[in-house]
Amino acid sequence: STANNEFARTIQLHLDSKERREARPAERAVPSMRRFPMSDAMPILSIHQRLETSGARTATPFMLGDELWLGVPQLAVDLPGTPAHMNGGDSDVDTLLYKWTGGRFVLSERLPSHGGEDIESFCIGDTQFLAVANLREGAGPYEPNVESVIYRRTGARWEPFQSIGTFAAKQWRHFKIGEHNFLALAQGLTLPHLTPVNPRYSCIFEWNGESFALFQTLDGMWGYDFTCFEIGEDHFLAYADHTSESLIYRWDGEQFVRFQMIAEKSGRTFHHFRRDAADYLAFASIDGVSKLYRWNGDSFSVHQELEGPGGREFAMLECGEDLYLVRINFIEGTPSAPKTDLMSQIYRWEAGKLALVESFPTSGGTDAHFFSADGEKFLVVSNSLTADVRFRTDTIVYRVNL
Repeated sequence: STANNEFARTIQLHLDSKERREARPAERAVPSMRRFPMSDAMPILSIHQRLETSGARTATPFMLGDELWLGVPQLAVDLPGTPAHMNGGDSDVDTLLYKWTGGRFVLSERLPSHGGEDIESFCIGDTQFLAVANLREGAGPYEPNVESVIYRRTGARWEPFQSIGTFAAKQWRHFKIGEHNFLALAQGLTLPHLTPVNPRYSCIFEWNGESFALFQTLDGMWGYDFTCFEIGEDHFLAYADHTSESLIYRWDGEQFVRFQMIAEKSGRTFHHFRRDAADYLAFASIDGVSKLYRWNGDSFSVHQELEGPGGREFAMLECGEDLYLVRINFIEGTPSAPKTDLMSQIYRWEAGKLALVESFPTSGGTDAHFFSADGEKFLVVSNSLTADVRFRTDTIVYRVNL
């Protein structure tokens, strides 16, 4: 399984400290940071590095041997002389691969992509793969029937290994259950002017020893995210969808069966964690409040509401006895008139609930991951849209001051 799945999306890496001291850039405070309750303490986040990205849809750290890398798929670049629109631009833009060098990320490789939405790193045996989800190609009109590519590391190169016809792909998620290596694909759109040629439903592939073969097709038609987790001896797969139901599936030993419906629409992601001998599942909604669910022994019930719309992604960090959850907010409003300059939140687990301790600005925020390098903790946040709805906005690496 992927390194970030194994360590709850926190990658541990210890690089040469002397090199870090020689090359580390100066720290800058994050503007508009707010702490709750207000205090004179240093903010939890301070800017460490800015990466020049365009419509970044995720920023995923992964390990390649003993090296730390960062994959950033980009949806689009701005087209001069065209009106601003969050679904506009030129989709034929590379996925960027950065290598941690001298205390910062350095752009080192590129993968050709078409409306890049996601990148997933995982290993099967001694072979390492990168799966890239492509949403669309072209500069308008757009074609959502595209190939999403799985790359294999061969020597010092990423080589195309398998192409899968997808329809507006948004996420790959690799996970293992026993001897099964699964690769789930969240995809689809339900817009009347778009015709699916490739399979349109979200689905699950399985490694057959030579390639990934279709294992099971689900009902979701505008999928965003899969999250696999265990409670006791049971394996669950949570699936978030925009226009179809966001569901939890349970593995029955042969297939994934419907277990519990969480929301009828507007789902973006799930995040499972265990605290105080109980299992919790956070659910992000783009339209309405995000919620924290608690396992009651038979199903999940609402434990807490996290106020505010726009929820897109979660990231979690355990620091000593403390647990922190970051919620990244994407937009408010509609695609034709979005508000992109929002505040995203940092919560700390206190007395059995998530307490808001800090907010920080994001600009069409899409993803976040904690990682460790050079003996320090960092949070990387991908931003995708400026306040005037242009794609060229920085992905930001923050130092975590805890």
